[in-house]
Amino acid sequence: MTDRQLPRWSELKPLLRAKRPTLNPTDRRLANALTIADLRRIARMRTPRSVFDYTDGAAEAEISLRRARSLFANLEFRPSVLHDVSDVDTTTTMLGQPSAQPFAFAPTGFTRMMHHEGESAVARVAERVGIPYALSTMGTTSIEDVAAAAPRARKWFQLYVWKDRSAGEDLVKRAANAGYEALMLTVDVPVAGARLRDVRNGFTIPPTLTAKTVLDAAVHPAWWMNLLTTKPLQFASLTSWKGTIAELLNLLFDPTMTIDDLAWLRSIWSGPLIVKGIQTVEDARRVVDAGADAIVLSNHGGRQLDRAPVPLRILPEVAAAVGDRTEIYLDTGITSGADIVAAKALGADACLVGRAYLYGLMAGGERGVARAAEILTTEVRRTMQLLGARTVDELNPSHVRLP
Repeated sequence: MTDRQLPRWSELKPLLRAKRPTLNPTDRRLANALTIADLRRIARMRTPRSVFDYTDGAAEAEISLRRARSLFANLEFRPSVLHDVSDVDTTTTMLGQPSAQPFAFAPTGFTRMMHHEGESAVARVAERVGIPYALSTMGTTSIEDVAAAAPRARKWFQLYVWKDRSAGEDLVKRAANAGYEALMLTVDVPVAGARLRDVRNGFTIPPTLTAKTVLDAAVHPAWWMNLLTTKPLQFASLTSWKGTIAELLNLLFDPTMTIDDLAWLRSIWSGPLIVKGIQTVEDARRVVDAGADAIVLSNHGGRQLDRAPVPLRILPEVAAAVGDRTEIYLDTGITSGADIVAAKALGADACLVGRAYLYGLMAGGERGVARAAEILTTEVRRTMQLLGARTVDELNPSHVRLP
């Protein structure tokens, strides 16, 4: 029989350590978010259905996105033990300049739609973390305002080639004048992908007040109040648009662009050129031969061609083909710092993350983006330590086995 006794106060006191309550509701929500999936869950509750689905969704049956995430989830890490990993170094080099982490914030359109603080908040977090941030052509904060918001950040400008080439030239000149470091040309949008969630939600820019959206406003009053009481949405590239996303893309973007047009772009831009949207080894070779300083293996987050190649799957072959001639970045399907480490080990110089920080933005504005960056950086560091890698350059294919 077990002998029992009443505990003495001196024994109970060390166990009763009351935690100081967090009074600010946003800080409280973000403190409870331990993963990007947690931020996604909060974002879904904090934003209207159509806005969340625009961020979260992909093209058609969303097979491309699921496959990309599945490959990351099912890969196997192969740790090397008995190494001193008490102090690991997560810094890497992107376009010849240091980045504190092996990832950058990807360009995303309509960012002030997710939260009124928008691109400026993302740029400020990138500045503090010490990583690059790419502003989208379809951003909702001007090139100049983002530059002013984060003057010391490494800023890249993402460009879609328009049917009106003079408008594109003007954007490139504005980016150069505002001190943007690199130009990122996206090449996988000759026409808009079929994003069926947006069609079903009747999603427009800005949101149209219908019976459905008015009902949604009752559930998300803070989001609507911020939208209606801050300055109207203004694109980096045009003043307004009242139609759907697909209609806008098909109106503006040039489906006749070819590899020869890279020479035109080089004639108006003297800085580093990144080409985003590469999905085959053959195209990787073509754009590198044409002078790309870096390429991004990407299927646009699964938002263009459904059942497109999974970037992580083709990464080792692309790295073997052109890795000695250009920098290779990767996006699509990244939901954790462990994913970033895996891509780095398989040959990527760095990754671009988009949805991850947008979930943070929707969950809590600039503080939410900072929380997303904190989660990713913590996961990168911990995964490196558990793999036995003291620097990102020590990561190599022996650390990862793809299914």
